[in-house]
Amino acid sequence: MIRRLLGTAAVVATMAIPALAHAQGVPGGIERGAAEGERAAGPVGAIVGGTIGGVVGGVAGVLGVDDRPRFRSYVVEQHRPSYTYDREVRVGAVLPASGVTYYEVPAEYRAAREYRYTVVNGRTVLVEPGTRRIVEVID
Repeated sequence: MIRRLLGTAAVVATMAIPALAHAQGVPGGIERGAAEGERAAGPVGAIVGGTIGGVVGGVAGVLGVDDRPRFRSYVVEQHRPSYTYDREVRVGAVLPASGVTYYEVPAEYRAAREYRYTVVNGRTVLVEPGTRRIVEVID
């Protein structure tokens, strides 16, 4: 039984990795990985696919490695004010409902168009508009 589960997990991982290369950050990677894994191998596949998707999405990030420095430079050129936040600036943190100004991501950064950006404690972050949750910290 365990051997069969491990075999299924290996097949799911092999099938899911190419699809996950297009995942947008950890949340997108987990969601896509779980969906692909479940479609390929049921509940076990969903667990394996979600885990792999989160890792792949975390490495790639929303913007991708190549776009980060260029986006960071863009934000610096815009001279956006920095919001002072009394908590750790990290992925998953939810920013307050008031006091923070969110800006649209330029069209050239297609992978991040569904998000907004702001500057918090001097750090540029991408935020999910509906929840105000930080999805990527751009360093």
